[in-house]
Amino acid sequence: MPKLLSTLPLVVLLSMGTALTAQDDTAEQTEATEAETAPATEETSEAAESGAVENTEGEALDMGREVQDESTYIKEEHGDWQMKCFRSEAEEDPCQMYQLLREDAGNPVAEFSLFRLPEGSQAVAGATIVVPLGTLLSEELKISVDGGKAKTYPFRFCSMVGCFAQVGLTQADVDAFKAGAAANLQIVPAQAPDQTVDIKASLSGFTAAYDNVSVAQN
Repeated sequence: MPKLLSTLPLVVLLSMGTALTAQDDTAEQTEATEAETAPATEETSEAAESGAVENTEGEALDMGREVQDESTYIKEEHGDWQMKCFRSEAEEDPCQMYQLLREDAGNPVAEFSLFRLPEGSQAVAGATIVVPLGTLLSEELKISVDGGKAKTYPFRFCSMVGCFAQVGLTQADVDAFKAGAAANLQIVPAQAPDQTVDIKASLSGFTAAYDNVSVAQN
């Protein structure tokens, strides 16, 4: 864009130079025919103005476009968990349970999404947890419930949104979430590797939300 903008003055000057040269070469011819063409020019100008008005009142006006529905929506809430659903062609939209996690000051710092897995899978449920950029990835995400023994999970990737951990939960893990009051997510900031940051996830409404969450098909 800067390169394009820098060439505009030169283009304008070249255009002006060409116009001035043409004007000098044809000045005498223009003066000779000016009187004859003036009336026709006025009529043409009036017609052009009339056409421009019609065009402005019709085709040139933006008639607007319908706003498309958002691809996701909140179907219902259970305690501190929301049922976030995705619009689809299926008979019933798939939904996952979701909670936006906040720090003590109320600022959002992480996201916790959870869905069930088909029977026969090694994990009965899967979760996607997004934590802030600047997290020390070599120090894995730790999750515990009500001060119990923690499990660690690796981070899979980072994007402009944050860093993602894709977690598999066993039946014992899910049972602990159902019985608990709060889950503690612990991360390590990259700029302070000797410190830890604790992020609380409320488990209020977890059981009701889990009973209504969709089973992932893929």
